[in-house]
Amino acid sequence: MQDREITKASVSVVIPVYNSRSILPELTDRLFAILSRLTDQYELILVNDGSRDESWDEVNHLAATHSWIRGINLMRNYGQHNALLCGIRAAKRDVIIIMDDDLQHRPEEIPGLLSKLAEGYDVVYGTPQEAHHGFWRNSAAHLTKLALQGALGAETAGKVSPYRAFRTRLRDAFANYQSSFVSIDVLLTWGTNRFSSIPVRYDARKTGSSQYTFRRLVTHALNMMTGFSILPLQLATLIGFVFTLFGLVVLAYVIGRYLLHGADVRGFTFLASIMIIFSGAQLFALGIFGEYLARIHFRMMERPSYVVSSTTPNCSEPGGEQSNAGVLLHNRTAEDR
Repeated sequence: MQDREITKASVSVVIPVYNSRSILPELTDRLFAILSRLTDQYELILVNDGSRDESWDEVNHLAATHSWIRGINLMRNYGQHNALLCGIRAAKRDVIIIMDDDLQHRPEEIPGLLSKLAEGYDVVYGTPQEAHHGFWRNSAAHLTKLALQGALGAETAGKVSPYRAFRTRLRDAFANYQSSFVSIDVLLTWGTNRFSSIPVRYDARKTGSSQYTFRRLVTHALNMMTGFSILPLQLATLIGFVFTLFGLVVLAYVIGRYLLHGADVRGFTFLASIMIIFSGAQLFALGIFGEYLARIHFRMMERPSYVVSSTTPNCSEPGGEQSNAGVLLHNRTAEDR
């Protein structure tokens, strides 16, 4: 596919669905209005990530009404990135658009993403023109982007957003990825370093509240750092080196005081402070090692990234294969249930 033709290329839109039954009809209508003008070959893949409302019933209804809509129902809630990985593997078109289900990501911005992609990039992010969240949520988002800097570079990581467009061929780089810890942005770096972004307008949520709380974003950032880089291990090494130097300085002080004044350093407070500092550094390093051991433990357990419970009648198995990364536990359609 030539870059100059990408704006007319076939498009797959992948959306993880969680408790958004009331929003889906408007979302699909707006997507249809945009996609039908851009290309003759398009599809929408709705991945139900363990919704607690009637979202899966609505997905089945939409898939029965519109042939370009397909649905995948996961066994439980695995997390947004795991659901996205399932949808990406199910995509059949040349370009994949990833967006949220709450209509904060405006479908009307898709032509701009595709136009930027046509300039020769492999991944384009739709960066919000202004932040819509509170201080703590924005702070956690900045921490997540900081965790991505090692893989994406500072400039690109600062513009990362959940609204993305990328070439489907990039999924070949992580076709055999198998882990319960998933970061789509990191996986995309395995296939390319040609990233870009454009400013887009984000709308307010139509209903409900974001599931990405401060705690979840911090946890996601820590998972990225310990799951996809050795930066924490390098940090532990650096801390060990710094405290070794600190210990040598304290030792020189104690010996120097004894030689110059004929007296040692007295005081329980001094000794206790030194012990607490060094013990804290050791426990911090052990905690980092424990995180990496936990990753190895879960990898040896071969926990899948997701498990598919059922699909809509017009949907084949995700990606045409399950490989080692996802599991199709019950390949039942809505008619079988």
